[in-house]
Amino acid sequence: MSETEQATVATPSTSTNRRQPFPQGFLDTISEGWAARPDSTPPARDQAPFAARRRDAVSQAFPGQRIVVPAGGLKQRSNDTDYPFRAHSAFSHLTGWGADAEPDSLLVFEPNADGHDMTLYFRERADRATTEFYSDASIGEFWIGPRPALAGVAADLGIATAHIDDFAVGDDDRVAGVDDELTRFVSELRLVKDEYEIAQLRAAVEVTARGFDDILRELPAIVAHPRGERVVESVFHRRARTDGNWEGYDTIAASGPHACYLHWTRNDGAVVPGDLMLVDAGVELESLYTADITRTIPVNGRFTDVQRRVYETVREAADAAFAVARPGIRFREVHAAAMDVIARRTAEWGVLPVTAEEALDADAGGQHRRYMVHGTSHHLGIDVHDCAQARREMYYDGVLEPGMVFTIEPGLYFQIDDLTVPEEYRGIGVRIEDDVLVTADGVENLSAAMPRTADEIEAWIERLSA
Repeated sequence: MSETEQATVATPSTSTNRRQPFPQGFLDTISEGWAARPDSTPPARDQAPFAARRRDAVSQAFPGQRIVVPAGGLKQRSNDTDYPFRAHSAFSHLTGWGADAEPDSLLVFEPNADGHDMTLYFRERADRATTEFYSDASIGEFWIGPRPALAGVAADLGIATAHIDDFAVGDDDRVAGVDDELTRFVSELRLVKDEYEIAQLRAAVEVTARGFDDILRELPAIVAHPRGERVVESVFHRRARTDGNWEGYDTIAASGPHACYLHWTRNDGAVVPGDLMLVDAGVELESLYTADITRTIPVNGRFTDVQRRVYETVREAADAAFAVARPGIRFREVHAAAMDVIARRTAEWGVLPVTAEEALDADAGGQHRRYMVHGTSHHLGIDVHDCAQARREMYYDGVLEPGMVFTIEPGLYFQIDDLTVPEEYRGIGVRIEDDVLVTADGVENLSAAMPRTADEIEAWIERLSA
């Protein structure tokens, strides 16, 4: 092809690829012979009053301004198939509409003398006499199943509803996800969880723990398969889909040297006895709240001396973070406590080119971060990395308050080709991650029921994988 020539691949068109011509006989009969739809009004769901209070907070923060919070739309996966839809977190947080939210919906705040009138716009189910019902594979009920009615959603969520066709775009709309100030506000609104959110996170952790048990029960089959990491992923997916909505993020099933890659989601390797396997996974519930838990297990059921040394050092770092976490301290102090242990232990092993004190120097140090480059904690909620658009002074430099939920997840990762560490350490990656709730005088480990110490991990494997 010459420099002036170009080839263009056309994007598939819904109108040409998804809609088919129909004979007249079909058109004459398709709208007839249907039973009347039930017209019951559901009770308000549990999260409705909590979502109403969140909307009120937004209204008070932006008086006199029109605000539009979009759910987002379907995203094409290939040709005429789409990825599963998940509404934008801010939209779900403010409406209470979780896994059942409708694509392309809008939550609109219209200013009035007392604050705002709030309306949820979405495409109501089509009448069976319309072509949309049977010919549109994206939204037609003949294809995708029943869709919600305006009155039903209004009762369910406790918010006024209207058809999306009635929405008029304004030139001065503040759109969440586009407007920086609004985006920050709705992100910071989630820093302290309410009663409903905490209950959902507890439930997500509970289901996730069962998913980890499932993995250990399947350990013989996992080891037997040439791509055992994929088996781990599929076993956890089964639990996530049966007892929840989905995974909150792509499962990390990293065995052997793969455990040293922080976000290993390819999951195409073997799970080999003698290696460690790091599993980082979380179940997302129908409300979209997710857990985020990591456990590192010896595949053959027993840690070697070196593996145990690394593992227990990571646990020591986690315990140090737990010990300082309480209301009134700054969020970054949790990380500092864990890193103090990491620096001192790696210095003791002769791995660092400097002393622990020098490594911990805020200006010239950081040598120990080669083996743990990530942070120790992040907020958790309706997003796995929740509140991510909050200002630094509210997040990293923020003060812990009761009701905050975050992870504690130190690690040590010695890559297989890292010549700065003794050969016996190379290829070992360990992370321990728990989900914690800030209480009046400390933190509660929501995932405390899951084994954490090296001895507990070995007993867990023996109990479930035999």
